Amino acid sequence: MESVTFEDVAVNFTLEEWTLLNPSQENLYRSVMRETIRNLHDIGGYQVVEKLCEYEEDSQWEEIFSEIPDPVVNQKTGENSPESRVCGEDITGHSSLNVSLRGQTRCKTHEYKEHGEKPCKCKDCGVCFGSHQSFLKHEQIYTQEKPYVCEQCDKAFKHLSSLQNHKRIHTRERSHACKQCGKSFKRQSNVQVHERNHTGEKPYVCKHCGKAYTSYSTLRAHERSHTGEKPYVCKHCEKAYTSYSTLRAHERSHTGEKPYVCKHCEKTYTSYSTLRAHERSHTGEKPYVCKHCEKAYTSYSTLRAHERSHTGEKPYVCKHCGKAFTQSSYLRIHKRTHTGEKPYICKQCGKAFARSTHLQIHKRSHTGEKPYVCQQCGKAFAQSSYLHIHQRSHTGEKPYLCKQCGKAFTRSSHLQIHKITHTGEKPYSCKLCGKAFTHSNYLQIHKRIHTGEKPYVCKECGKAFARSTSLHIHEGTHSGEKPYVCKQCGKAFTLSSSLRRHDIVHSEEKPYICKCCGKTFGCYSSVQKHEKTHRENRLSV
Repeated sequence: MESVTFEDVAVNFTLEEWTLLNPSQENLYRSVMRETIRNLHDIGGYQVVEKLCEYEEDSQWEEIFSEIPDPVVNQKTGENSPESRVCGEDITGHSSLNVSLRGQTRCKTHEYKEHGEKPCKCKDCGVCFGSHQSFLKHEQIYTQEKPYVCEQCDKAFKHLSSLQNHKRIHTRERSHACKQCGKSFKRQSNVQVHERNHTGEKPYVCKHCGKAYTSYSTLRAHERSHTGEKPYVCKHCEKAYTSYSTLRAHERSHTGEKPYVCKHCEKTYTSYSTLRAHERSHTGEKPYVCKHCEKAYTSYSTLRAHERSHTGEKPYVCKHCGKAFTQSSYLRIHKRTHTGEKPYICKQCGKAFARSTHLQIHKRSHTGEKPYVCQQCGKAFAQSSYLHIHQRSHTGEKPYLCKQCGKAFTRSSHLQIHKITHTGEKPYSCKLCGKAFTHSNYLQIHKRIHTGEKPYVCKECGKAFARSTSLHIHEGTHSGEKPYVCKQCGKAFTLSSSLRRHDIVHSEEKPYICKCCGKTFGCYSSVQKHEKTHRENRLSV
């Protein structure tokens, strides 16, 4: 007969693992461990200490042993021994238990552990277990009576203490504070993990790549990136995740639940981490600083993505075309170019988009909203990128240079179009008349000549235009606005192109050359008039 010790029948958690359990799971664990200890005591000869793990307040053992009457709990010893490793740390010693356990359950569990198998799967949450005993314990979470119900969200609990602990989510009560920065937490154990951010301590190291973490739970989640294990499966769409918290946040996309509310603007979120990142937009706090350039960010994930711009790392690779990306979200969006998926649909006109940001921008075409305003001239834009490009008309910045001729442009798209003038390539052809264009936008605008479509309408007089630029020029006739001012003589213009043509008067530059005689001109209209005289002379002869 084979003898076992307490560790063979106990289920132990580290401090970090313990913090991952919800109140219902904690209470289930405590009740199972109380029953185990009583059974062992009834068999005889077993002594335990009052506190196996001294974790200040939130110890998994503290409450268990405080409720077990003597003589089960009857002594403490101050000596650590190699055999007494429970909860991942050295603990105060306890006398070993030599009890013979018959049956094949333990042997089967050992075989599963050896081969890494987890044959028992929970139908409710999708979590897998290596032993039938662990599986049965887990199932009790769903089968046990839960008489204590939360009035705010209807969640039920077995114990009143669990309900009271849960209520802190709604009240946001956080009684445990960090001494260094004042940040508060629901549990003291969470404070201990948080304090490692100040000390820089990272005791949990990945065996595969050597990366270190402040908490064991984070290490566990990271290790799954090596093994590919995703034990947490969504009931609605069967999508799998490496951590339970990620699954919970995902499930809210199906239920529409957003339990985390911003105190400043009452905006709601599916996860607490997203709420924390949002709240920093109100406070201006940016605690995550880049070591390379000292740029600060509101969230760690944004910092990680930024750091890849320094390292050049692109870990997310498309299986279809091999293109690599710095963020998983960019890869997901890119994949839609292969699948043609456009999940974001405008409720007003039915137009579909591959990105939610594109839908938000499109909606402004219906509402007329232009939230991005130029501080120099007051001109407003629907997109921040448009404002950024516009500001270059004031600063004169042209960051995009042609390598062949050195010409500079304010937009990268303009540079791409210009490059084609060197190659002569016109890849975009009209199917109706065969006319070719250097850019897809030019083709789209050209097609409106055939269809007669004029989607840009003036709100003042109702006049319609085929191009948005034509509408903007026309709107200037109503407002009298001339935002483009010559720095040398003060003359104002409605268009930036008109200002550029005017600037040639001051610079005496004559970039337009007659193909017939080589004479140069300051503006394109002048060279056109001049070339017309050559054609008239040829006709008269």
